[in-house]
Amino acid sequence: MRRRIRSAALPVHRHSVPQLAVDGVLVALAYFLAYRLRFDAPGGVPDRYRELFEATIFPVVAGSLVVFTLFRLYQKWWRYSSWRDIEAVVGAVVVATLALAAYVAIATPVPDPFNGGDVGLKVPAGVLALFFLLTLTFVGGARLVARAVHERRLAGFRPRRDARGVLIVGAGDGGRLVLREILRNPSLKLSPLGFLDDDPRLRGARLEGVKVLGGTDGDLARVIDDVEPDEVIIAIPSAPGTLRARVARACRERGIPVRTLPTVFELLQTQGQLVKQVREVQVEDVLGRDPVVMEVDRLGAYLNGEVVLVTGAGGSIGAELCRQIARVAPRRLIAVDHAEDNLFRIQRELEDDRHVHPATLTAVLADCREEERMREVFAEHRPTVVFHAAAYKHVGLMEGNAVEAVRNNALATRLLARVAGDTGVRVFVLVSTDKAVTPATVMGASKALAEYAVEAESQRYPETRFATVRFGNVLGSSGSVVPIFRRQIARGGPVTVTDERMTRYFMTIPEAVQLIIRSGSLGAGGEIFVLDMGEPVAIMQLARDMIELSGLRPGEDIAIEVVGRRPGEKLHEELFNPQERPQPTPAERILRAERDRLEPETVDAMFQEINLLVLEGDAAGLARKVSELSGLHPAVGSLPTGP
Repeated sequence: MRRRIRSAALPVHRHSVPQLAVDGVLVALAYFLAYRLRFDAPGGVPDRYRELFEATIFPVVAGSLVVFTLFRLYQKWWRYSSWRDIEAVVGAVVVATLALAAYVAIATPVPDPFNGGDVGLKVPAGVLALFFLLTLTFVGGARLVARAVHERRLAGFRPRRDARGVLIVGAGDGGRLVLREILRNPSLKLSPLGFLDDDPRLRGARLEGVKVLGGTDGDLARVIDDVEPDEVIIAIPSAPGTLRARVARACRERGIPVRTLPTVFELLQTQGQLVKQVREVQVEDVLGRDPVVMEVDRLGAYLNGEVVLVTGAGGSIGAELCRQIARVAPRRLIAVDHAEDNLFRIQRELEDDRHVHPATLTAVLADCREEERMREVFAEHRPTVVFHAAAYKHVGLMEGNAVEAVRNNALATRLLARVAGDTGVRVFVLVSTDKAVTPATVMGASKALAEYAVEAESQRYPETRFATVRFGNVLGSSGSVVPIFRRQIARGGPVTVTDERMTRYFMTIPEAVQLIIRSGSLGAGGEIFVLDMGEPVAIMQLARDMIELSGLRPGEDIAIEVVGRRPGEKLHEELFNPQERPQPTPAERILRAERDRLEPETVDAMFQEINLLVLEGDAAGLARKVSELSGLHPAVGSLPTGP
């Protein structure tokens, strides 16, 4: 604290002494030349003004240095001066000039002989004007010269013989930072070959001697072929996915590795030189779709002060829900999971890494399929908002375990929705999947049943606002194809693709969770919200991209093997059932699936039959029954409607 006070009172340090000395000499020189230039007649400076100069030279220098110090001109090395520092110099010189005129007028160090000595001699206006201009030129120029000398070695940069040629995409702040880091550190063994930037005003311009060769829209292939870089760096942290995909694709065709500048968040999480923190382009960067970015603090404000319960809290979606919900300051966050390791992991992360106070976080080890246990949890913690993310999601595994799939995904959802309605939960959000649309697998059918269960309970419990959120694959989740491909590439292949024509929708986990949280504040109850996931991605192309981004060649270093579709696996996923009509919502990238709702009694009858098959463990009968959900509305017409 003492050091801080001293710095505020006297904003200089011992390294400022040479700067003070140089500025003192420059101010004195400017004051001397102001008189010499003002009185350039053959007779020179008149005696009375020479006397005024001699009487005021030391106060002017001392006063100017005090003013410069108060304007904090000595808090950084001159070599790092910027235009903001020059603006401070202008202000300081203006004040110093006015202070000179005020000092002479008040102190009257030399009497005016033409007024009988009763009035002090004033500094001529011409001297004041020249003093201002000369001082500004000398003091400001000294800083610019110091910076120019410091930067001179950048202009004379000579790359090492073994340096790798680098083409930088983006001539903005990020690109200039990368360039300056390369020029300052020859040990990086990099040589800048040029810039690519889509700003037409920069075409042909030179930045630190490096030319902007063109843009990424029409000149990308030509420039890469002309300069033949060893590496390309995308120096635009906020670059859209379309640009990253375009650059990565052109470089992959030529066998050139691509790296990208990290975001500000990634920079803050790491240490070291900027260029060393440039990371490899990831598959998330080249999906060709800009990620959804929302202000969770604002859109999730409805959770502030609430008791929020998240099921499946240790899973991919559930864990991210806990992370983002913790940011909006709920009164209490209840994390529920039946897997001990996963629950322990997210609890430790929230408390140790994200500093969630233990008093506001409760980890509950419980199975959503057990009604008595769920009623105990709801009675004890009284949640007001529930996000139900617990689900089995591996399609192939669920085909071989149909009873558990339906019990966990469908029956447990219906049970939890009823408990939520009975205990007065204000908002209940089900996390669903695009595989629930015209389901062709047991897993998809079980999630379709869950959607209808929530829709039915919304009619039974109008005080609770039920909602379902449906979306496709999320990158990085345990059920996603991306980590499977990564493991296959790491062990040397082959990468297995079920069908060359297969496409899937993809979204990152954080943006999916942001939209889930946003959906919880929409609608009046019973709606199915569908996340707009952009264009579907070809799985075969995704496999090739991931192999190439690993620095390998598809078909040569890593084989791609087409293994054939599994039973019920679709070539193309859909986000809406045929009987559903997409409707807009007030939220960006969120649509509403409008459809005729089934009567609760019809849904109850459906679940009665399914529950009986589950109790009997009849996997074959259960699979046949849920397969009727491929056309749910026509199929339920044959079901009994009694209780």
